[in-house]
Amino acid sequence: MGQYKTIDLPDKRMNKTVIKNKSVFKNPWVIFLPFLIFYCIYVIVFYNKTLWGDEVRHVQFATNLLHGYFSPPPPKIMLDVGPGYPLFLAFFIGLHIPLFFACLMNAVFNYLAIVFLFKALREIVSFKIALIFCIFLGCYYNSLEFIAIMYAESITLFLISLIVFLLVKSFKARSRKEFKKYGLLAGIFIGYLTLTKIIFGYVLLIILIGSLALWITQKKYFNYKRCSIIFLIALATTSPYLIYSYHLSGRLFYWGTSGGINMYWMSSPFEGEYGNWVYNPRYNSTILSENTYHGKGEQLDRRHTDNFIPGGEDSLIIHHQKDFEKIKNYYGVQEDDAYKKIVMKNIKSHPIKYIENCFSNVGRIIFNYPYSYTIQKPGTLLRLPMNGIIIVLLLFSFIPALINWRRLAFGARLILLMVLLYLFGTVLGSAETRMFTPIVPMLLFWIAYVLNKSIKIKLKFQ
Repeated sequence: MGQYKTIDLPDKRMNKTVIKNKSVFKNPWVIFLPFLIFYCIYVIVFYNKTLWGDEVRHVQFATNLLHGYFSPPPPKIMLDVGPGYPLFLAFFIGLHIPLFFACLMNAVFNYLAIVFLFKALREIVSFKIALIFCIFLGCYYNSLEFIAIMYAESITLFLISLIVFLLVKSFKARSRKEFKKYGLLAGIFIGYLTLTKIIFGYVLLIILIGSLALWITQKKYFNYKRCSIIFLIALATTSPYLIYSYHLSGRLFYWGTSGGINMYWMSSPFEGEYGNWVYNPRYNSTILSENTYHGKGEQLDRRHTDNFIPGGEDSLIIHHQKDFEKIKNYYGVQEDDAYKKIVMKNIKSHPIKYIENCFSNVGRIIFNYPYSYTIQKPGTLLRLPMNGIIIVLLLFSFIPALINWRRLAFGARLILLMVLLYLFGTVLGSAETRMFTPIVPMLLFWIAYVLNKSIKIKLKFQ
């Protein structure tokens, strides 16, 4: 009798376990958990109970919402910020949850931004490329400037990533049911993004008008129809706020009252002033003390001028005190209009200086430099590596994109258009690097898409 050999059959359960473990380590919710842990620790270490800057306004508006209104009644209306972030804060204030936890949510928002950018990239690029770009976003330390304070930048970062993902899915949808799901969500979150950063209101309107016109004239391209539907939903999402602002101001599509003072500083014709926002004369110590939120441990930290070079504050007073004296008796829409009249006068009389300020604005948006009458700090150099890499890759991506423009996916072109419109509007008004940080996911998505389509890189020598 011959001897029988035993054969080990593969254990199906073991294979399933191996496959499951591999899939776990490719799951973005698991891969990027270390970033969430780091962000939470960062917030815990650097959180400050003292309210300062825009935190004061956000908390005040959130408190107003809990009392049944957003702005004080006419004529002293205030629509300095959109209601998006105050709505979020109202949840914590209304339930008497310490504001620390609202700030801790910034860590979650930054983490979610990475996850949804990864999900969006996986629709168009390989796992490795998506992983590299998302690790870059996770290591994008410029976003840490806003993570431990109650500013709207972190929630905007998340909304941008989520919108990129939803737009990609919407325009890749092969059925009406799938488009309805992602298109509806995309419209709602674009609307909420607009309520959070009101400059996107102008982006929304321009794209909506353009897509409707193209849909009517070129009906065979169904993507224009999809785009129109998404942005109509976005406009509908913002309509309660627009109706409210119309009730207060009597003007259609009136997004806010902060445009005038913002443009005022941008149009400054004086040498040594580069168009950066300095301060709003309304927010002096007397006015601010009336807007203090008396929460658990929170108190007001008045805006200071410690960073000015000697004589800088005196120069501002000499150059601008007359304008402030003229406008001090105006409020709301009248104040906004008064500033805009001075803006038009400054631009007409000093057009070259306004263009120079726009160039300075580009520098501030990307590298946080230059600022009027401000002491230079070595910390500004930290902006260069991360933002420099993004800008170089962005400029490089335009070459193959222009050559292959008609072959680019509609969703990618739409995302680029949103970025360009946003940046164009931002450059025209006083801005700084905090306006650049939230749109980084859109820029990374665009760069990854174009480079993946056009360039093949091999790290090993042949």
